[in-house]
Amino acid sequence: MSVEATVASEVGKTLREAGADVVFGVVGSGNFHVTNALVDAGARFVAARHEGGAATMADAYARASGGLGVLSVHQGPGLTNAMTGIAEAAKSRTPLVVLAAEATSRLSNFWVDQNALARAVGALPRRVNSARSARADTLTAVATAQSERRTVILNLPLDVQQQRVEAGKRFGLLSGATTVHPSENDISALAALLEEAERPVFIAGRGARLADAGEAIAALAERSGALLATSAAARGLFRGDPFDLDVSGGFATPLAAELIRSADLIVGWGCGLNMWTLRHGTLIAPDAKVAQVDTEQDALGRHRRVDLGVVGDATDTARQVADRVSAKHGYRSREIAGSVRSEGRWPQIPFADRSTADRIDPRTLSAELNTLLPTERTVAVDSGNFMGYPVMYLDVPDAEGLVFTQAYQSIGLGLATAIGAALARPDRLTIAALGDGGALMSVTELETAVREQLGLLIVVYNDAAYGAEVHHFGPNGDDLATVTFPDTDIAAIARGFGCEAATIRTPEDLKVIAPWLAGPRDRPLLLDAKVVADEASWWLEEAFRGH
Repeated sequence: MSVEATVASEVGKTLREAGADVVFGVVGSGNFHVTNALVDAGARFVAARHEGGAATMADAYARASGGLGVLSVHQGPGLTNAMTGIAEAAKSRTPLVVLAAEATSRLSNFWVDQNALARAVGALPRRVNSARSARADTLTAVATAQSERRTVILNLPLDVQQQRVEAGKRFGLLSGATTVHPSENDISALAALLEEAERPVFIAGRGARLADAGEAIAALAERSGALLATSAAARGLFRGDPFDLDVSGGFATPLAAELIRSADLIVGWGCGLNMWTLRHGTLIAPDAKVAQVDTEQDALGRHRRVDLGVVGDATDTARQVADRVSAKHGYRSREIAGSVRSEGRWPQIPFADRSTADRIDPRTLSAELNTLLPTERTVAVDSGNFMGYPVMYLDVPDAEGLVFTQAYQSIGLGLATAIGAALARPDRLTIAALGDGGALMSVTELETAVREQLGLLIVVYNDAAYGAEVHHFGPNGDDLATVTFPDTDIAAIARGFGCEAATIRTPEDLKVIAPWLAGPRDRPLLLDAKVVADEASWWLEEAFRGH
């Protein structure tokens, strides 16, 4: 007599075989069996306190680990609760599979058009159709997520989940990713632009990071005399290179902005070249040429006109072009190397400390943290007025060191981002940098961090306001009552969840970090940093031009 399993158990087992080692979610009746099947097959399940947090944890886990993210949610409201996190993952091209139970009867209270929800935020809807196709449908979803770097919502109809699957009747194989090779004409054209250029700058983005193209791009830059920069999402990709300008765009140092603006050729590698990375185009000289390399044709020229668009994998393209260009110094002079060494990072640039007796300057706070914390770190940053300080004042060791869930610009994702990243990289200290608004929006996930015994350092830049709105509308004389609040003792709230916590008003208060670092670090330490709020962060005025 053959032994049978259900579709739910088949999907869970198949996903585990396909590489799902950690699964995030909130379990309800519709996803109970498939989640348990994953656990029975050896996956670790991390129960979040809200599906929105679970979605962002899965997103961050995939980014920090380089693997597959998996999210499990209940039908209907379980999926709608997760939609902001799913939208962020979809916009960021995170390889994420969302197991979404599905009520197919319109008479059900749980019914919504889950396919339409997926498409609305840029995710790909898929469905497990039958017992016979369950394995193939699941593997197709995984293959699509991994090879196309897409977020896939795999709907699991409740009636199909209960169908029986005969042992031995397992159909479907996992297909691998394919490399997109550039054409001969495009290789020659890009090589010709580099031969002509005297001051080339390469800007690498998320696509270059995902393609592990840092070494190949850096080698081509050295040969062609190009300076190097990244988008914020790829920060750290060229760490240690003497001609690394760090981040281009709103977060750029004055030196980086000056040198990029003086380039006669800019090449974007897996980089959208959007308003954030190029400051609405102001970092491109009027006579500069622009080339863009991407694996997708429709990405070329999407945000601005380019002189040359190359469809190809960043690593493969850089290596092939390197064989066609002559070695030269180009933009790489001894003087520029010296400038980059002395003023190429924000912590090196002097500033007038605005700290008061009871509030600390966010630059002072961030610079002190950069010195006090281990260099092997992961920095997870929420969105808001404060975000430039931790992004640019906290050094990261490599391109995996910054987990930047900002494609959708939602506040409230930072804590869940840190949880997912910490589970992916337990070998590093994970720092969650949050504003008070985002911290309070996601505060329920402190319980998850405590339950999972994560040694997170959570830094809340607390200005008792939605600071971006204060600085955007305040200069116009608008009433700010809707975006300012009484001061909240976030440290006390954190202790209630089981965290260690302290209030920070001066650099001296940061002495609490050392004993925590030296201890077992079996629970988070939250720092409720009361920051001065009299000025907008340096990048905010530029950023708001895009609203």
